[in-house]
Amino acid sequence: MVRVKICGITNWADAALALEAGANALGFNFYAPSPRYIPPSHARMIVSRMPPGVDAVGVFVNAGFAEANEIGLAIDLDVLQLHGDEPPEAVAEFSDSWPLIKAFRVGPEFRAEQLETYRRHTDFFLLDGFSHDARGGTGNSFDWSVAREAKQYGRIFLSGGLTVENVGDAIRQVRPFAVDVCSGVEASPGKKDAARVREFIRTVKEASREIAQ
Repeated sequence: MVRVKICGITNWADAALALEAGANALGFNFYAPSPRYIPPSHARMIVSRMPPGVDAVGVFVNAGFAEANEIGLAIDLDVLQLHGDEPPEAVAEFSDSWPLIKAFRVGPEFRAEQLETYRRHTDFFLLDGFSHDARGGTGNSFDWSVAREAKQYGRIFLSGGLTVENVGDAIRQVRPFAVDVCSGVEASPGKKDAARVREFIRTVKEASREIAQ
């Protein structure tokens, strides 16, 4: 079954909605310029109410190890997602202490071979759409053939412009380890749309059953 990460959680109501719908992971954005930023103290209250078996993922952009590690330990995160321009040596510093998702924005200059230098220190790769204006949650998609190629370097979280309407096709074409959605299930930045969250996860499960057959 393809796993589902609902990212950009900012409040308990949206977290509870995603959990009830069957999300496997919730993402909390600690990048202050993001409209989906959540203070660590608020995230801690949400994570403390999450059931076992659902991963709490902290999203950081070019944060130093000391800062991210302190937040992760205080909140009791399960996974750190490095969503900036972190070089391999910076990622290596995290890898002894945390399971890691290393994100890449897939723009014109991206090549799947870039993942090779990170694979020793990364548990998962997340491929997101590129934007000059934002680090994520843009709704921008990319050529999914890049994600198929990237699978040779590790387990892939497919992100970037996923919606209820296209996630089934994305799963059938890419067969990723997981899909990651933020703006595609929002009513507004930082606020989820209940119907779209439920339908998105239902569609993922349906497409997962198809490819399993």
